[in-house]
Amino acid sequence: MVVHAVDNLDANGESQKFNKYACACSIVASMISIIFGYDTGVMSGAMIFIKEELKIDDVEVEVLAGILNICALVGSLFAGRTSDYIGRRYTIVLASVIFMVGAVLMGYGPDYAVLLGGRCISGIGVGFALMIAPVYSAEISSAKSRGFLTSLPELCISIGILLGYISNYFFAKLTLKLGWRLMLGVAAIPSLVLAFGIIKMPESPRWLAMQGRLGDAKKVLLLVCNSTEEADRRLHDIKIAAGFDPNCNEDYLKPSKHSRGKGVWKELFLRPTPAVRRILVAAIGIHFFEHATGIEAIVLYGPRIFKKAGIKSKEKLLLATIGVGLTKTLFITFSTFLLDKVGRRKLLLVSTAGMVVMLSTVGFGLTLAEASKHESKWALVLSIVATYTFLAFFSIGLAPVTWVYSAEIFPLKLRAQGVAIGVAVNRLMNATISMTFISLYKAITIGGAFFLFAGIAVIAWFFFYFLCPETKGKSLEEMELLFSRRSRNSNGGIEIQPGSNASNANK
Repeated sequence: MVVHAVDNLDANGESQKFNKYACACSIVASMISIIFGYDTGVMSGAMIFIKEELKIDDVEVEVLAGILNICALVGSLFAGRTSDYIGRRYTIVLASVIFMVGAVLMGYGPDYAVLLGGRCISGIGVGFALMIAPVYSAEISSAKSRGFLTSLPELCISIGILLGYISNYFFAKLTLKLGWRLMLGVAAIPSLVLAFGIIKMPESPRWLAMQGRLGDAKKVLLLVCNSTEEADRRLHDIKIAAGFDPNCNEDYLKPSKHSRGKGVWKELFLRPTPAVRRILVAAIGIHFFEHATGIEAIVLYGPRIFKKAGIKSKEKLLLATIGVGLTKTLFITFSTFLLDKVGRRKLLLVSTAGMVVMLSTVGFGLTLAEASKHESKWALVLSIVATYTFLAFFSIGLAPVTWVYSAEIFPLKLRAQGVAIGVAVNRLMNATISMTFISLYKAITIGGAFFLFAGIAVIAWFFFYFLCPETKGKSLEEMELLFSRRSRNSNGGIEIQPGSNASNANK
């Protein structure tokens, strides 16, 4: 369906109407993130029962928790080149199939080795999903709705984590041998359904243009734009970004050498332009700090943290963990509507500042609880409230902005593999926290671990303030100009220098 009525235009002549078809495409693409979120959330509870049945020690628990992200790191690096070669849509299909195989193996799980193997395969699927869902959503959306649509994968991750926690609670009532296997294996069903459902989605118009398939790109743009004029404007900009003559009206042109992702890493690392270097630093930095500030410690080891705070029964631990999932999902849902109104930068700075305060409070509460000779309800309540408030601050800014920001700032020919590098860093930090948190809190106390995360969050705030300009309302094709020449404005943001090439290009 193509909507031609345009009754409300902005200063650039683009429709203000929300395109439902683009939204539907982003929702379907983001479904892969629900499966990943489920895999993450369900393991937090499943580990309690896996440890009991398979008699594994804390080191093996850390490996089981963190190996997913080590494999996701590898998967994300392969996913960037794969999506440049076979397209964004078929990369999502491939991720679904990989998830399905991993879930079946984990659900079978006769011993630790097979369970670990299934977790590794699922990790590769995670790497593909994390890289491709936000890229597809960013490339199919307009500048006015890109923040909302590109944040949907992060929202779906939170929904998946919540479903994993709920699954823990209900499957825990089954026998020890059957319960945790069903927790892990049930993810194979939606993976199979999604693999078939995605086939009916359109391909990214920007990927089609990179392949020289300008006619096909125009057909997709007519679906995801609100008018023929808007589709023509977006195709004009995409042609320039893809290296084609914007006035050319051919349906097919010979693609450039970058159409299959060749030579991209050289342009990212060996001879980047100043703008690309700044983009790469911003993308790597935001992914690094998302997990270096300790979110995975709470998502994956929530039951252990609440036990340290004073909750003893398994049922109450799992219920408290469901609260983690509910808080995360609620505030990310709220954030999706703010990204295109408030902007990425403001949400990022407010979010990180709140995280600093709440991480310090969690550290203080857990230190009191651990030091108390008797059960301290005051320390318990403080720890739980501060944990949920930290999750709220994280979910309203850093969580969605990380994925929106990194998916939108790279130039077209570098986007897939640039995002893949960011995801690899993200998974590396996730794995570092997942595989070391138990050892860390045993070495410096659990309160000390959260004080450490608070210190890292302070560094993160200064990084975002100085190196992350506002991208709200900018088209994907304007991002390289935004990072090309910068000056500090009165609000601490970054703006194009008057008289620069970027400034002249916008006149």
